[in-house]
Amino acid sequence: MSSDRVDYIAPWWTYWLHNFPHINLRFQPIDKTFQPEDENYQQSLIFLGCVAAAGLGLNLLCLAIYLSCLCCCRKEEEEESKKPNSCCVTWSAVAAGLITCVAVGVGFYGNSETNDGVYQMTYSLYNANHTLGGVDSLVSGTMSNMRSGLHQHLARLDEIFATRGDYVQTLQFMQQMADNVIKQLLGLSDWEKAKVDLASIADQSATIEYYRWLTYLLLLILDLIICLLACLGLAKQSRWLLTTMMVFGVLTLVLSWTSLGADLATAVGTSDFCISPDKYIMSKTKDVISADIVHYYLYCNQTLSNPFQQPLAIFQRSLTTMQIQIQGLLQFAVPLFPTAERDLLGIQHLLNSSEASLHQLTALLDCRGLNKDYLDAMVGVCYDGVEGVLYLCLFSILAACAFTVMLCAIPRAWRQIACREQDYDDIDEEDPFNPRARRLGSQNPDHTNMHSFCSYSSSMGSQTSLHPPAPAVSNAPMSEYMNHTALFGGNPQYENVPLIGRGSPPPSVRWVPEAKSFL
Repeated sequence: MSSDRVDYIAPWWTYWLHNFPHINLRFQPIDKTFQPEDENYQQSLIFLGCVAAAGLGLNLLCLAIYLSCLCCCRKEEEEESKKPNSCCVTWSAVAAGLITCVAVGVGFYGNSETNDGVYQMTYSLYNANHTLGGVDSLVSGTMSNMRSGLHQHLARLDEIFATRGDYVQTLQFMQQMADNVIKQLLGLSDWEKAKVDLASIADQSATIEYYRWLTYLLLLILDLIICLLACLGLAKQSRWLLTTMMVFGVLTLVLSWTSLGADLATAVGTSDFCISPDKYIMSKTKDVISADIVHYYLYCNQTLSNPFQQPLAIFQRSLTTMQIQIQGLLQFAVPLFPTAERDLLGIQHLLNSSEASLHQLTALLDCRGLNKDYLDAMVGVCYDGVEGVLYLCLFSILAACAFTVMLCAIPRAWRQIACREQDYDDIDEEDPFNPRARRLGSQNPDHTNMHSFCSYSSSMGSQTSLHPPAPAVSNAPMSEYMNHTALFGGNPQYENVPLIGRGSPPPSVRWVPEAKSFL
């Protein structure tokens, strides 16, 4: 960048990105100057995308190795090993969710910053295009008035003043002044081509930015939805939902690395331009506008002279001279030639409108307006734009990390769910101690009512909790025991349904305290 440039200073992150190695596809270092038309420079940006692709391949390889180890190295599912694994899955899901939320927040901010920067650039380009369009309109309008309107008035006045040679010479002098004005206007640069180029750049930039913003918005929403559904699958222990989210997680992982490569190449290329934008602009406009004019508008220093000052001064003097001549003819020729007053007044009106156009043209050609648009565009691109792209790079990295953790946690959760369901399948459904059998029994009223050995009734009609068996148990025959208990209106105090062959303890007999006291 030129040493005398004080208005525009590139931010530090553009220098950091500019120092990235620029290597073509043949692994040869190239010049870091911004040259988008050069094939080697294009390859250097593609090389950055290839680096991101290599990172994607390494990431997928690590995931494949992890899943292979998880499938091949199966440990025995013991109660001690289940709790740590479940805790590991839980904390992995929490970490993936938090990282995803941070990544989405960073992505929204970066997307907004990039959009603001590009919008500021396009707005400045449209303003500059409007300025150049105004200059072109004023120049073309003034030249048209001088060539057609002034020529017609002078031709009629030449016929009216045919008998007066001095008046005819005055008209010829005014024609020379008009030709001089046209010559000075022709000396100004042709702004039409530059105006069309700026409008085209602004339109293309706005269109590309709209689709870029929309794509990232959908990607951010997709990341958030996948994370939420994966957490829902873990909470509901839904294997099909986890499997679906694992497939979408791999797809999102590929998209994250792809966006990282595109953003990195864009950030480096834009930073190369932001380091020295004036050199690139002057090289692109050398065939359209002279270098002095471009230098005047890019820097707009007080020490720089306006390249249009001389033609504008000649324009002003020519108009002043013509107005003086018209005033003289109105004063001395109209009394002698009354029919000439209309044409003389028409010329005077034309000169007044040309003078107003001259003042507008002088204001538009001043460097302060276009230089402000240029600085606003540079600030939008190099500050907000590049900063937003860096945040989008950070979003891609965080999203890749989050979905890598998620893809590592989902297979473990899927495996634990499968093992838990297998454990339930191994339990005998006829076992009354199985909670699953109890649930099925409550849902099926036709099922045989199995009373546990804890259900019994006392002689008073109340149920109490199970107590340890008495140390001394009567060895009386069963019929004697039945008769003995029937005397007091009680029921036999033993299990209604024997649990033979189930490995359960034998039914115990509890003597009713009231019956003992009665005896």
